[in-house]
Amino acid sequence: MARVKFEPAKDIPDLKGKVVLVTGGNAGIGKATIHAIALHDPARIYLCARRRSAAEAAAAELKSACRYDRIDVLDLDLASLDSVKKCAADFNQREHRLDLLFLNAGVAGTAPALSPEGYEFQFAVNHMGHALLTQLLLPKMLQTRRSDPKADVRIVATASDAAFSDPVLPKGGLALNAMRQPNAYGPLSLYAHSKLANVLFIRKLSQLYPEISATAVHPGVVKSDIWGKGAGGLMTMLLKPVVWATAVNVDQGAKSQLWCATAPLGGATGVKSGQYYQPVGKIRMFKGAAADLKLVDELWEWTNNELARHGGIGWPAV
Repeated sequence: MARVKFEPAKDIPDLKGKVVLVTGGNAGIGKATIHAIALHDPARIYLCARRRSAAEAAAAELKSACRYDRIDVLDLDLASLDSVKKCAADFNQREHRLDLLFLNAGVAGTAPALSPEGYEFQFAVNHMGHALLTQLLLPKMLQTRRSDPKADVRIVATASDAAFSDPVLPKGGLALNAMRQPNAYGPLSLYAHSKLANVLFIRKLSQLYPEISATAVHPGVVKSDIWGKGAGGLMTMLLKPVVWATAVNVDQGAKSQLWCATAPLGGATGVKSGQYYQPVGKIRMFKGAAADLKLVDELWEWTNNELARHGGIGWPAV
């Protein structure tokens, strides 16, 4: 499938009545995503971020720039499953529906560390936190879809082509038994591992819940905060100069996930659930570890068991 032409300002349809939630919405492509969405008049947008001050500043800026005031801030630290639970409970108390969920936040190449629950930090933020958030919000999304046959409910996960970097990945693709160690592998390998988890997770979601569109995207190489203070020394030193010389801006980087969230479904050129897209609208065929259906099931079962230890509610009946 070839790339498609997509200009958010004119190609995103009217979003009236839709409720949208974006993780990592205070900066980078998350902030650019909210800006583009706000121009099409959704019912409300929830901006989720770790630092309240940064989130409120971003929300104020977006409200002014878009002349749209229905942007609410939710506290969310994806490294902490307790924070994820509080965020989801806050949202579920406020809202009766959820139409678009952007699993956008992420970290890259961080220094070795464990999350509060004892998971390797990049895996905790990029996969575990988003998996629990999805589990806790999915009943609301299914309710939205099943109560209104015309509802168009979608989940878009910001992944990376690093998920297809088999030489960088741990042997066999997944190293779940090592995810309680801070530095079982190098920072780049651990980043690729977490992005592979994003892709495998979306594949399973699409299998189990076909009434919801679930896709993973590569935003391209983007000039964003993920290459700043959040990145570890090795990644910053070796890769940031290359990234800054070749990367696109955040508005361009947001196009891939905006297309997956708003373009028509199906057909020759439409969004297809369960797929991985490169910019913009170009399917990348699964290969290597990303194509291994046994790994899809292995990750799903392991993740579900781990989440159950930390207040997960299990997945809704299919």
